[in-house]
Amino acid sequence: MLTRGALRAHLVDVRLAGVVATSREVSLRSYRLFAARDPRVLLGIDPERVWGPRELLGLMAERCGVSADPRHTSGQDVIDPDRTLAALDAFADRLAEVAGRRAPVLLGTGHPHRLLGFYVALAEALSAAGCAVLTPAQGRSVDITTRFGLRTYTIDYVRGVALVRESGAGCAGGEPGVHTHSPLPVRVALAAAAEAGGPLPELVIGDHGWACGAGQLGFEAIGPADTDDPALFVGQAEGLVSVAVPLDDAVRSEYYRPLTRYVLNRACLSR
Repeated sequence: MLTRGALRAHLVDVRLAGVVATSREVSLRSYRLFAARDPRVLLGIDPERVWGPRELLGLMAERCGVSADPRHTSGQDVIDPDRTLAALDAFADRLAEVAGRRAPVLLGTGHPHRLLGFYVALAEALSAAGCAVLTPAQGRSVDITTRFGLRTYTIDYVRGVALVRESGAGCAGGEPGVHTHSPLPVRVALAAAAEAGGPLPELVIGDHGWACGAGQLGFEAIGPADTDDPALFVGQAEGLVSVAVPLDDAVRSEYYRPLTRYVLNRACLSR
């Protein structure tokens, strides 16, 4: 069994926490854009409060451990590994509670090249515990505005985990799916589940727009977020996201495996 101390060391060694790859400049830019309510960083959240850059910096210092000093404007950002561990514990506790009720769940990712394996392991464990792992809107198209203009993607599922692909693309030759921050896929998926008469998920597990878009619609949502993704932490502060786990969401996929083992062990979902 992976100990808490061993996981903490792993988080720092592979830069999931501690000094991370995300730069301070990128994080501060995201806070400014969020304060201006730029949809690219809102991720589907419609904040009730007015969040200025200084308030966001304070929130991210509290929830992630980044420097609260606004004069610190360059270099690499920092995530407190103890905050990551505490959030992983809360994340695992939500999984355990849902598994205990055998409640339906929905999993989705905007980071399929990095986080797909993490979510697949959760989906398989929850399914084995008796939860219905939902796959609504399979094959549905969704138009998403990107930096290259409006693009049409297709919702697909890989072993129970939702993602979006380029329309007409297959998964041969590598990990499937595209990187997206958009909340539109989860909105389409949840609408499709409702149109079909349910069931609806009692928990949505995901990152970016999957967590924030679901939370904004009133579904319980949990997921990881980097220092340049303030939306999940604002959502948590405003009661829209149950658990936001601070960590670098773009390291090598195999580096998330110890987190998976830790979470599933704590949730008593290991097989």
